[in-house]
Amino acid sequence: MGRGKVELKRIENKINRQVTFAKRRNGLLKKAYELSVLCDAEVALIIFSARGKLYEFCSGPSITKTLERYDRCSYGAQEGKLAGNDTEVRRTIIREVIYHYR
Repeated sequence: MGRGKVELKRIENKINRQVTFAKRRNGLLKKAYELSVLCDAEVALIIFSARGKLYEFCSGPSITKTLERYDRCSYGAQEGKLAGNDTEVRRTIIREVIYHYR
């Protein structure tokens, strides 16, 4: 028997919100690791807390290389699907993140 559906709304209590963030962050990091091992997939996960603290996971040799690979692959295939402005914004964000990791 599974758990009940959780209502998705902001947790108002600051302490409860932080506890929930920590638990869900750890669960998400674990799932990313499991996906990389079970499926031999290259996975990169970047999480910023409300305070701006960085949490990351990368199954490959470096998160920079994975992000550069994403930058090379994702936009060419999606050019037709995204508006030009959205594509440029996403490309700029990825480049800034790559710059941060260098």
